[in-house]
Amino acid sequence: MSDIDAAWAALSKAARIARERRIDSLFAAEPDRLARLGLTAAGLEIDLSKQPWSLADHAVMLDLARASGVEAARERLFAGEIVNRSEGRPALHMALRAPDGADWRAEGQPVSREVEVVRDAMRAFAETVRSGARTGATGKPFRAIVHIGIGGSDLGPRFVWEALRPLDPQIELRFVANVDPAELAQALTGLDPAETMIVTVSKTFTTLETLTNAQAARAWLRASLGTASDTHLVAVSAAADKAQAFGVPADQVFGFWDWVGGRYSIWSSVGLSCAVALGYDVFARLLAGAHALDEHFRSAPLADNAPVRLALAHIFNRNGLDRPIRAVVPYAQRLRLLAAFLQQLEMESNGKRVTADGRPAPHATAASVFGDAGTNGQHAFFQLLHQGTEVIPVDLVAVRQGLEGDPAAQTKLLANAIAQAEALMVGRSEADVRAELAGRPAAEIDALAPQRTFPGNRPSSFILIERLDPERLGALIALYEHKTFVEGILWKINSFDQWGVELGKTLATRILGELEGGAAGAHDPSTAALIARLQP
Repeated sequence: MSDIDAAWAALSKAARIARERRIDSLFAAEPDRLARLGLTAAGLEIDLSKQPWSLADHAVMLDLARASGVEAARERLFAGEIVNRSEGRPALHMALRAPDGADWRAEGQPVSREVEVVRDAMRAFAETVRSGARTGATGKPFRAIVHIGIGGSDLGPRFVWEALRPLDPQIELRFVANVDPAELAQALTGLDPAETMIVTVSKTFTTLETLTNAQAARAWLRASLGTASDTHLVAVSAAADKAQAFGVPADQVFGFWDWVGGRYSIWSSVGLSCAVALGYDVFARLLAGAHALDEHFRSAPLADNAPVRLALAHIFNRNGLDRPIRAVVPYAQRLRLLAAFLQQLEMESNGKRVTADGRPAPHATAASVFGDAGTNGQHAFFQLLHQGTEVIPVDLVAVRQGLEGDPAAQTKLLANAIAQAEALMVGRSEADVRAELAGRPAAEIDALAPQRTFPGNRPSSFILIERLDPERLGALIALYEHKTFVEGILWKINSFDQWGVELGKTLATRILGELEGGAAGAHDPSTAALIARLQP
């Protein structure tokens, strides 16, 4: 048996034992459990003690990471080697947040200076817009930005803006992703074209949804200001020629590279809208926080490595205990888009059925991710988490210091986060419920006791952030990026391609032609009937 097969067999054995014990019993059996399963990285405090593994199981998982080659894979990633094999590319999002003077290389070719040039251009652009030195066609300063993109060109910037936006921003930032015209209509409502900038983000400048929305936004500008409003157009794209042909001034096209995957691109010029609306200094601090986590991931041994250990906790649940669903609940309204962001990061990266070399994946891969902000989720899906038939591991994220509002309300929020973690693990036994109901008729107790019993023994990870500042937000995002990479290495899959999104896009283009009056294509009977029903 190979080392890797032996490591997976050891996980299976450990998981069989874990199924038969309670998590809370491990604290008495392992007096140093809390200390050994907690760690701090780049301003994030992470508690993994409420996960179902024992300390011995944790050691088994570290052995699995070593046998899977996580350390060597990490070296290849940071060395700029090709890790996206199906597209023949490195994945160097870490280079985007490295400080000036770094020496990152993609396949041996230096890239850091190119990154710095684009960052300098972003900084200069943001400063001229915010100062009013750069104005619109009528001489008015820009008061609003409409950011148009989809997928990674939308979710990252949208998440960062929601997390860090001022209560009363100098420049309002709105987002449009869906090709449903309602989203663009809502984004433009109430805006003055003379004070509005349109930022279109598309690597190829061919994405159907993005171009459809960009064309409509350009028409909205021109209807009010004529073609002079093309100075309001900004593009982030690797296809500068296409962006300029669209009408974007050459000095307002910001490039990025093919070694930047969409869901890892917030750190590039894809974050331009945030850099302008938040101020470049805030954006630079976001980069610095992510870089701090990069340095931790790069240098910390596996036993002390936050992304590695968070990934191993997930693998223990996903593969050892057959738990295909995970919830993510930030106890911070500003982080309410975290679950949506992770849906793309994790499910697009690791939602694969074949390994990097094209063979069937030997193990189950990415879990389904869902969630919402606490305490809202408590009044929606927490019933399922506590008393449903499936055990669903939960990531709880809390912020110690609120940025605004009543400190007493922030304390109540934290109390709820801590209480949910305890309730998930400890639960409430039927004996305790019956004791609480003592004095009521026996028939009533018999009827109510099962309903009020909580089985507990449901795992959670707890991430505590001192305050939600740009540095810690950057670190949080980078934590999950590297966690996703580690999981991909253990599953032997390519975390950096996304062929699964292509087929539907190709078919949509074909069907669009038919809906617009083109010749009928070959389809299954159901699809053909739908097309016929919707044709004009």
